[in-house]
Amino acid sequence: MPELPEVQTTVNGINTYLKGLTISDLWTNYSNMSGFHTGKDHIKDPKFFTYFKKQVIGRKIQQAKRRAKNILIELDNDGTILVHLKMTGHLMYGTYVFDKTDKKDPWKGVFPESLKDPFNRHIRFIVTFSNGKYLALSDMRKFAKVTYIAKDQIEKTLHLKDLGPEPLDPLFTKEVLKMRLLKRPNGKIKTVLLDPKIVVGIGNIYSDEILWRAGIHPERIVKNITDKEFGIIFEAAQETLKKGIDFGGDSMSDYRNILGERGKFQAEHKAYRKTGTKCEKKECGGTIKRKVIGGRSAHFCDMHQK
Repeated sequence: MPELPEVQTTVNGINTYLKGLTISDLWTNYSNMSGFHTGKDHIKDPKFFTYFKKQVIGRKIQQAKRRAKNILIELDNDGTILVHLKMTGHLMYGTYVFDKTDKKDPWKGVFPESLKDPFNRHIRFIVTFSNGKYLALSDMRKFAKVTYIAKDQIEKTLHLKDLGPEPLDPLFTKEVLKMRLLKRPNGKIKTVLLDPKIVVGIGNIYSDEILWRAGIHPERIVKNITDKEFGIIFEAAQETLKKGIDFGGDSMSDYRNILGERGKFQAEHKAYRKTGTKCEKKECGGTIKRKVIGGRSAHFCDMHQK
């Protein structure tokens, strides 16, 4: 699943390429054949998609923001398109053509060339702009969410309810991190970092990399972490998440940026999916191990992470 750096990279791309563009049409092939999405407030429900079109067609994009792993695209009618990429989603901007003979993946990326990457072919949702270009949502596993929220409902919507603080917010300090983590004092640090009610935006990749950098074992119980170690975790989180953004996100799996290009953070991994390799920490001599913790994979050094 795209995490904070990937979502922020997408938001940055939207603000670079889409600000000021007017939406002229919409398309989706999300299916509700089982009826599972009936009555839901997102575009997989056909009735909601009809409402969605009425709210956004003809509107101009003002800017995009991020809240946790949600992309918030603000329009000039005081409404917001909310997109959660879920497991395999990513948004791309460029030129597309529609091939009606291809029933499975009819939208074909034309320009830039990176849109032709096979990971970019699973188009489930298209926004057409008045300049003739498109914003496309590729979503292989069809879990992504797209909805519309009126501005006065943003703070109240269930889509953003009960979220913890942003780890890169200027007001987020070591003391805030410590306080948030200690809300689950008996939890294992890896599991607690993944809880968006505690702190948002951190998933499997970045939790592994943060704990490797901090030298903290993923099974450490939160209440047993020292004040000094909380400070080290805080610094590691700041450095790792910022580095993820600087490298354009992580494309170990499906994620691509707004132009359909791969991020580069996967080349910087020290722990995530490096099972069996020698630890890169200077003079460590350990080996990266993998263990399932709380139903999620954790990758860590068996020497310096205590």
